Amino acid sequence: MFANGIAALFRFYEFMIIAWCIFSWFPQRNEWLQDLYAVLDKLVAPYMNMFRRFIPPMGGLDFSPIVGIIVLHFIARLVVRFFAGIL
Repeated sequence: MFANGIAALFRFYEFMIIAWCIFSWFPQRNEWLQDLYAVLDKLVAPYMNMFRRFIPPMGGLDFSPIVGIIVLHFIARLVVRFFAGIL
């Protein structure tokens, strides 16, 4: 049960990364959307910056979110297996 909650948190963070990417493609003309993007940026950008140091944008495309989601997925699997094994 606890491991399922941890897995859900990781999936939610993956969703936040995807939403952050989608929001970055469009201008935020609505004040509510600007606030939402600002919150997502504060939560997701530090994690993405770890990968941007090693993976620069190529041709105007930033591949760090893809790598970030893959790494997050592997970390999630390890953490969930660890907590599932303990409990």
